[in-house]
Amino acid sequence: MEQDERLRHSSSFGAAATAYAAHRPDYAQAAARWALEPAPGSRVLDLGAGTGKLTATLVAMGADVTAVEPDPAMLTELRRALPDVHALSGSAEAIPLPDASVDAVLAGNAMHWFDMAVAGPEIARVLVPGGILAGLWNVVDDRVDWVAGLARASGSAAIGPRDTPASWRAETADMHLPKTGVAARFGSPEQAEFPHGQRRTAASLAATLGTRAGMLVMPEQERQATLDRIRAFLAGRPETADGEFTLPMLTCVLRVRRR
Repeated sequence: MEQDERLRHSSSFGAAATAYAAHRPDYAQAAARWALEPAPGSRVLDLGAGTGKLTATLVAMGADVTAVEPDPAMLTELRRALPDVHALSGSAEAIPLPDASVDAVLAGNAMHWFDMAVAGPEIARVLVPGGILAGLWNVVDDRVDWVAGLARASGSAAIGPRDTPASWRAETADMHLPKTGVAARFGSPEQAEFPHGQRRTAASLAATLGTRAGMLVMPEQERQATLDRIRAFLAGRPETADGEFTLPMLTCVLRVRRR
């Protein structure tokens, strides 16, 4: 994705901040625990924190969390939901924290928006030596038949290459590396997957998919046609046609250590 297109996608969420807060899933605690396991302490920065989905998981685990988010509407939702969390305006490329002030930097469904040529040195700056950088992604489990059908019906704007376990590993294996000749600030990556799920109805699952960046930047007519296709698929499957169901998911983690 070109830089201008990446910026258009990454800046699309603010207009849907309330829907994002209402519909996006939280993160499996087991995944967050694994991400933090080698961290030298409990001070954690949730970078690109959005409306606080990962922040809430970290708080529930007892971590000392600071949240940083560039979008004002998303940050407002985070502060409303988690008023006791230290939440700051900032970005991965300009982190408003002192040097060596955190033991781990986590990013929930956000690292792929970072410009690692700039963000890598910034993240390394705020981490203590040996600190951890980890990206967490919630993906749908397309090894389940109806989920694979949903992915086909939805199209890549709603369920893209990072959104299924089959392609997640390849898509994120070098996500911590700068795309230029700038030296990497982190060691070899480790990846792991953890079972997760989200209770949904057909209507709320369609609304969830509608908060994906690819959907948010679509022309309105195309967006509505895609949502109609998703709703029709869900209405035609016995697993999803009536009432609540569990959307099978995984929380997938990429973890690296600061050099």
